[in-house]
Amino acid sequence: MRVPQNFAIAVIAATLCAISSPAEEHEKKINRSDLPAAVEKTVAAQTQGATIRGCNEEKENGKTYYEAELTVNGHSKDILIDPAGAIVEIEEQVVLTSLPAAVQSGLQAKAGSGKLGKVESITKRDKIVAYEAKVTTNGKRSEIQVGPDGKPLDHEE
Repeated sequence: MRVPQNFAIAVIAATLCAISSPAEEHEKKINRSDLPAAVEKTVAAQTQGATIRGCNEEKENGKTYYEAELTVNGHSKDILIDPAGAIVEIEEQVVLTSLPAAVQSGLQAKAGSGKLGKVESITKRDKIVAYEAKVTTNGKRSEIQVGPDGKPLDHEE
């Protein structure tokens, strides 16, 4: 009886490792001291008056990026930085009611019967390119996006 039980445990363990490996390769927590010098310089400049919650190294489409997760004036702000220290993207929490009516109604329409949660602006090249919201529908969580005009996007940002 022991051999089949041990075999079953080994199969389950191998399956769990296989499932979790891609996610770990995609994004992994790192110490701020492990950031490349150019990235650290950008993080230092961007974190004035902010609390750093953590840093990650991410791989997207074969490229490496670094993310600084911040809290600024009580809201979240995540900054994605390339290895040369250039800011690629900023996701910053915003209050839904502070957004233009078209964006509010666009998010609500896309959420359907789901409940809107945390809303973030997505900025690239110093320009807001989308708004993203967490949605809970029948206990399931998902994310939706609309453009800065509140209209559906052709592709996700």
